[in-house]
Amino acid sequence: MPNSWTEAVVIPPQPAGYNIGNIRPEDEQSLVHAFHSFAQAASSLERSYGQLQDEVGRLRAELATSHQELAESLEQNKSMRAHLDRILEALPCGVLVIAADGSVTRVNPEALRLLGAEGTIPTGLDALPEALRDWLRENLSGDQERELAVTRLDHSKLYLAARHALLPAEERQASVVILSDITERKRLEQAQDKLRREKALADMSSMLAHEIRNPLGSLELFAGLLAESGLGGEGREWVEHIQAGLRTLAATVNNVLHFHSLPDPERAPLDAGRLLAWARDFFRPLAQQSGITLSLQNRLTGVFVEGDRHRVEQVLLNLILNAVRAMPGGGWIELGGTIAGGGSAVCITISDTGPGIPQEHLARIFEAGFSTRPSSPGLGLAVCRKIVEQHRGNIHVVNRSGGGATFTVTLPLTPATEGAVFA
Repeated sequence: MPNSWTEAVVIPPQPAGYNIGNIRPEDEQSLVHAFHSFAQAASSLERSYGQLQDEVGRLRAELATSHQELAESLEQNKSMRAHLDRILEALPCGVLVIAADGSVTRVNPEALRLLGAEGTIPTGLDALPEALRDWLRENLSGDQERELAVTRLDHSKLYLAARHALLPAEERQASVVILSDITERKRLEQAQDKLRREKALADMSSMLAHEIRNPLGSLELFAGLLAESGLGGEGREWVEHIQAGLRTLAATVNNVLHFHSLPDPERAPLDAGRLLAWARDFFRPLAQQSGITLSLQNRLTGVFVEGDRHRVEQVLLNLILNAVRAMPGGGWIELGGTIAGGGSAVCITISDTGPGIPQEHLARIFEAGFSTRPSSPGLGLAVCRKIVEQHRGNIHVVNRSGGGATFTVTLPLTPATEGAVFA
């Protein structure tokens, strides 16, 4: 095989009549030189082609390496993204990612729970709870935290602390909002504030109540002496009015003291029947003055409950006074007492023919501070519930079908014992 283009040159056979000898020497030399130049060019081209093949091989190797590195980088990025997603989903705080156009591009599970939107992913600000939506529209940037009372998408309520995560300037085309549930903290703060207010009120109320009780006791004593002095006619009527007013004032003072400072009751056996008879006799003069018929249906004579006599009397005092006040134009009050609970409890009822209690107030009637009368401090029924619960009983109220209301006090029975206390 020839090793160059010059060695491969073969002069083909000449046609008949062709005389090679007719070529001039200078033309033959030029022809040989041309073939030699062509052979050199072909050899150079062959070397260039070989170099090009080597370069293509090298580039292919580099491309393969680069492709492998890119694939590894993509896999690492995918793994890192999955890791960050798991962290985001496990965060104990809610995270919202909001684009510049207001669309919600990312929500983690805790944010869905806080928003009450499990199963429904918000797509924009309009899909968020109103309080959070309004805050975000006013504060699409900044890192100040805001406490919000939020009505969630499922209509339940909670307190949220909301703030923007501080991002680098070049990444602020989106806003990252961090949400935290502070409901329990707010409840504790409110409870602490309430306790502080109640303590201050209790201190002041106790001081005022004690200051009032001393002169009040003297007034009750002198009013009693006047009532027993044999006054007749109009004078006796005036004394009865004074006694009724003093009883009301004493009840108010006792309510204040009992509500803010109520130690464990001093329990002793009480004849429930005699307790009801005492209540009827005690309120008979006030009922007569108010044009009220006071009746007693007593099936508890000789039936005993264990309790603090003065506190149980306070319950009856509050309930009957409320019934009297509900009927300024007169009416009817019935005290009733029966055995209930299969013989394990006594049931005391106070029924009246007043206007009853509005349906929307029934659920709150025993709350401290709640009253249907503007001038009332709203402590009487709260004290009643507190005292009854101290005696392991319960109290409730219903409106009567014919008008008025019935309060029912249930107290556990105790066997009769010697030395029972009678009201």
